[in-house]
Formats: sequence, C-alpha cells, structure tokens
Amino acid sequence: MRSLKQLITNIFQTKKEEPTKTVEQGNVKFFNNTKGFGFITTTNSKEEIFVHKSGLVDRIKKEDKVLFETESTSKGVNAINVRLA
Repeated sequence: MRSLKQLITNIFQTKKEEPTKTVEQGNVKFFNNTKGFGFITTTNSKEEIFVHKSGLVDRIKKEDKVLFETESTSKGVNAINVRLA
C-alpha cells in the first residue's frame, strides 16, 4: 500500500499532456474593436467561433482572412492566436 506522501508525489510528477493544436482558416464575420470581441467563420465547416481581443496576434477587421487555433472553455469554443493569413 502506498503512503500518502508517495501518492502526492506521483500526482505532481505526472506530466499533463497538452492537447494538440491545429491551425484553422477562416474569415472574420465581424469584430468590434471598442468592445474587443467578434466572430470568425471557419472556411471548412462554416462554424462561427468566438474571438476575444486577448486571442489576437494581429489587428483584424470584417472580412479579413485569418489563421487561428481553438480552445474549449466552459462557455464554448474560442479562437486563439488569431493572425492574418
């Protein structure tokens, strides 16, 4: 039987795997610079992805072609690392 100390040590030494990130393409449906958010429509699935200003690498505007990654949050999917294509 393992001791509590060994269990705690194993928990903290276990490496968490980073989810694989894929770069997607899309078009900016709209982006409100004042409010700091907007939506991107993906090129392949036509799905609308929320984008917050904190996820931007470049400045974007309506109808820009962009490359981005996605992350899942408690509120849904967000675009991150958004940059001009």
